[in-house]
Amino acid sequence: MKKLNRKNLGLEETFPIKIVQFGEGNFLRAFIGYAFQELNKAASFNAGIAVVQPIERGLVKMLNEQDGLYTLFMKGVKKGKEIQDIELISNIAKGVDPYSNFDKYLSLAKEESLEFIISNTTEAGIAYVSSDKPEMQPPSSFPAKLTVLLHERFKHFKGDTNKGLTIIPCELINHNAETLKEIILKYVSDWKLGDDFKTWILESNSFHSTLVDRIVPGYPKDEIEAFNVQLDYSDNLIVAAEAFLLWVIEGDAKLKAKLPFDKTGLDVKIVSDMQPYRTRKVRILNGAHTTMVPFSLLYGNTTVKETVDNSFTGSFINAAVFEEIIETLQMDRAELNSFADEVLDRFRNPFIKHKLADIALNSISKFKVRVLPSILEYINIHNKLPKHLIFGFACLIRFYKGNWHGERLPVNDSVEIVKFFNQIWRLDDFSEISKAVLKNTEFWGQDLTEIKGLTNAITIALEEIESNGIEIGFANFSNKI
Repeated sequence: MKKLNRKNLGLEETFPIKIVQFGEGNFLRAFIGYAFQELNKAASFNAGIAVVQPIERGLVKMLNEQDGLYTLFMKGVKKGKEIQDIELISNIAKGVDPYSNFDKYLSLAKEESLEFIISNTTEAGIAYVSSDKPEMQPPSSFPAKLTVLLHERFKHFKGDTNKGLTIIPCELINHNAETLKEIILKYVSDWKLGDDFKTWILESNSFHSTLVDRIVPGYPKDEIEAFNVQLDYSDNLIVAAEAFLLWVIEGDAKLKAKLPFDKTGLDVKIVSDMQPYRTRKVRILNGAHTTMVPFSLLYGNTTVKETVDNSFTGSFINAAVFEEIIETLQMDRAELNSFADEVLDRFRNPFIKHKLADIALNSISKFKVRVLPSILEYINIHNKLPKHLIFGFACLIRFYKGNWHGERLPVNDSVEIVKFFNQIWRLDDFSEISKAVLKNTEFWGQDLTEIKGLTNAITIALEEIESNGIEIGFANFSNKI
């Protein structure tokens, strides 16, 4: 089988470097690499990518050995139909390791055609590290590396206001661009890089917060032979992803003109405020996940797909999403319904084995952020309790007992939280258990016993779960409240 490189595939011509991408991992290769390849095809965007390895140990050497080429396998379910697509990604012009060749890294600042900085250095990547200094080759943190690169560009082009960059971080923290800009400005101040450079940062560059959404399992090591037989070349950087892709970027008409994703078939939204989309994702996708985990495990399912495919548990999650969660969101109803349909299709994806136990980590803090706001808003709007989310809440409390029908449950949380539930389950009184959990302001940020009818509803649900199990218990609970 032939080696994967540009010569062997007749792809020796590369696009000019328009993008410096910090990060060479699975997600960026399956998300950014693919998105810009589609933009190149649909809009003659002609963007080459220079990939920077953000930590000392990475994949740039392997990427360069394949001339930046790799294969993306996309699998999923769309409107009930299984789909699969294979794409050779060919827009990476070079990979740069600043730890082994710092001068090559600095040379990226001098690229005439450079317009964009993209990053995904994990949630921990956008952080201020006080020990980073401008003379380090390179500094340790991503923001410090970027500050050095921007300063080099500022100096090389003598402060040319037309040589500023569009900076689009994709790390999964809220207000990621604002946070990155604040840290860069702190380095500018700490390193005494001057007011002219600070002004250039603020006035000639733009920072755009984002929301990214795509499940990327990565290198399919357990099924690699099944992937390899579909190729006529050897690829060490195969990456697998779901078919779904959503990218929401905060920006204006100028950014839309710079990034004409409207000419592609991709769901890339450039909007003035991304917070409604973030709320939509957290409440619907993440909220459904967090609601289903204890409920579905107690029922007897083991995966997300089993949960949505089962007639009872699937109907329960469907109702929780469409009848309760969506009711609390102030967005276009048709758009919310369409997004929720896509989420459930993603949950049904036969190519991604998403175990419920694997997403049970820190379920209490997840419930506070992802589900509790929907409960509170639903009560505020309708002046009644959302029965599916409340029953899911009771399942969460019962789940933290740690065992069910003689089997150990995959409770995975802090020592303090596990200890709390061990103690309250010794009460052996469902009303007292409900009160103790709901009153815990460290969990919920407020005393939930103050919500009319909630303590009684959780008590009834816990009694029904213990006496009759999940399916009959929910039917009885629904009738009683």
